[in-house]
Amino acid sequence: MFPTTIAGSLPKPAWLAEPNRLWAPWRLDGAELEAAKLDATLLAIKLQEDAGIDVVTDGEQSRQHFVHGFLENVAGIDFAHKVEIGIRNNRYKAMVPTVTGPLRLKGRVHEPEARHARAHTKHKLKFTLPGPMTIVDTIADQHYGDRVKMAFAFADTLNAEARALERNGVDVIQFDEPAFNVYMDEVTTWGIEALHRAIDGLKCTTTVHICYGYGIKANIDWKATLGGEWRQYEKIFPALAASRINQVSVECRNSKVPMSLLSLLRGKDVLIGVIDVASDEIETPEQVAGTIEAVMKYVPKQHIVAGTNCGMAPMHSNIAQAKLAALGKGAALARERFG
Repeated sequence: MFPTTIAGSLPKPAWLAEPNRLWAPWRLDGAELEAAKLDATLLAIKLQEDAGIDVVTDGEQSRQHFVHGFLENVAGIDFAHKVEIGIRNNRYKAMVPTVTGPLRLKGRVHEPEARHARAHTKHKLKFTLPGPMTIVDTIADQHYGDRVKMAFAFADTLNAEARALERNGVDVIQFDEPAFNVYMDEVTTWGIEALHRAIDGLKCTTTVHICYGYGIKANIDWKATLGGEWRQYEKIFPALAASRINQVSVECRNSKVPMSLLSLLRGKDVLIGVIDVASDEIETPEQVAGTIEAVMKYVPKQHIVAGTNCGMAPMHSNIAQAKLAALGKGAALARERFG
């Protein structure tokens, strides 16, 4: 009852990348960097296990950026000449690579860390990949001339890596789609179908993570414009409930998403964020259990998974570890009370 997991990322050790900075550059290179990534992966797993997390991740220790970390292994993309574009409906600008030709995987993306993680934990293992819609919103295009066509091409590359991760022993594959709360109409017309292409043939558990983003200034400023209730999900939850995705991950802690909207995800496991990644305040086990109790009014308890609102990559390491401990202890308290 109430198994625990995280959205995906954890802070990187200071010897691997600059701390407390999102998408920080590596501090090593060559063979030393590749070895350090695996060491950091092992550390991330150990921290989660010690905190009582049930479904562990690699902590995304081997990639700088949750989207570009995948794209670096896709042929047809020019990283040498980045351009500035507005992403997430021009919420903020970013320097991004450009699609210049047909997309295909150059080879495996996450095989080293997946094999390493699988060899060093008996827990269920989750890996995260960027979703097709979020990828096309985080890249420039000089080849396809059509966002939908390009999204399905990316979905094919994601599917190839996802199938290989499953063969590596990964139990849960999560697709991160923060763009799902920006382009509501597109979610129902092609976004979910692109996800279906990405999960085609998978037998492992599949998840889609949608959220209002990291606790960075651009996101915080944007959220301040959304009013007292964030009802954007009302447009897409019924379509997600009807989809072939097994689980939906959504923020709940300190969120203005009405809890009642979660009832629209009927039939799905719901990964509820009980840990706020936009605040350094450490949740108490009581607060974590309280969020779980509030969600139980709308989601059957056997379908609740407790997690984090979003990734913890830019957080201070000691704060992230304390929040991990609160997640584990809070879920244990909820099992005692409601299990």
